[in-house]
Amino acid sequence: MFYFSKIFLKLLRMNNKFIYSLAFLFILLSAISAYMLEKETFGSIFNGLWWVMTTVTTTGYGDYAPKTVAGKCLGIFLYIFGIGLISVTISKVVDSLFVYRQRKEAGKLRYQGEQHFVIIDWSKNAELAIQEILNTDTSTEVVLIDTLEKTPIVHNRVHYIRGNPTHMETLEMANMEKARSVFIFANEITEDQAMLRDPSFVDGKTLLVATTIERNYRDVHSIVEIKNSENMQNFQHVNVNEFILGSETISQLAVRSAFSPGSSRIVSQLLTRQSSSSLQVLGKRSSWRTYRDAFEHLLLEGATLISDRDQLNINQKLDQLIPEDAQLFVICDAETYDRLSKLK
Repeated sequence: MFYFSKIFLKLLRMNNKFIYSLAFLFILLSAISAYMLEKETFGSIFNGLWWVMTTVTTTGYGDYAPKTVAGKCLGIFLYIFGIGLISVTISKVVDSLFVYRQRKEAGKLRYQGEQHFVIIDWSKNAELAIQEILNTDTSTEVVLIDTLEKTPIVHNRVHYIRGNPTHMETLEMANMEKARSVFIFANEITEDQAMLRDPSFVDGKTLLVATTIERNYRDVHSIVEIKNSENMQNFQHVNVNEFILGSETISQLAVRSAFSPGSSRIVSQLLTRQSSSSLQVLGKRSSWRTYRDAFEHLLLEGATLISDRDQLNINQKLDQLIPEDAQLFVICDAETYDRLSKLK
């Protein structure tokens, strides 16, 4: 008995791949042996496999049972060694799943997906952005990069990477090359830190991260949050696609709401999914030659064309040709957008 215990202890310390391979070969050879020893009893190798599996898992349905001495000896062999080997294999599988979950929560696993969104630096704004992404597209996945010891958000479509976003190995773990967009959020400053740190230092770190990403991944669409608009000139040499000025945007929206009550609710509805209609983007369709063609067709379909990229003066150039790379922003509901997306 002591000898068997030593064997099982050695099995527990063995490499997982070796144990899985050993268990597979053990079951396969046992199934073949059962059939070869008693062909009339089992009828096929599959039935022999069925009997072996019910034996080593201690299920024992009793629909098949060996009748010869050789077959019964094989059964005894399975009782002694097979049940122990399968128990060790199952425990290895459970341990592997536990370790995998621990490594994933600790941000130590490489992300393998494509067309995902990368969020850099955890903050309240980052949390809101992740929730908005998950609610907008039920298939899109998000990769969060931060230096926290454990992921701050648990979701089956959120993958956490722990590391410094200015290091290439961290960006490679996030599969940045295959990402759809990257959001670089400014670090939140607590009241204690605000006395010692100027917002410019926060924007300085953001600039370093943006420079690293744009130098190595120019094709990834980048959105950067900066604390101080005066620091925007420092980003001129970096090919950032879009900037977010959180504090200024809030102040401007608050003032606009005071002069034009209700305007803040309109903006919120356009940017989020709070109402049936929201802001969507479409490319040029073959039947649209001018902005007027697009405007009139979209209107008939139940959508309103408001801009091409950041050009809000569509109504002043309706007879101009639409460029092939146009990004037309429209207001419509989800059903209309799905229908328009299928047009060519």
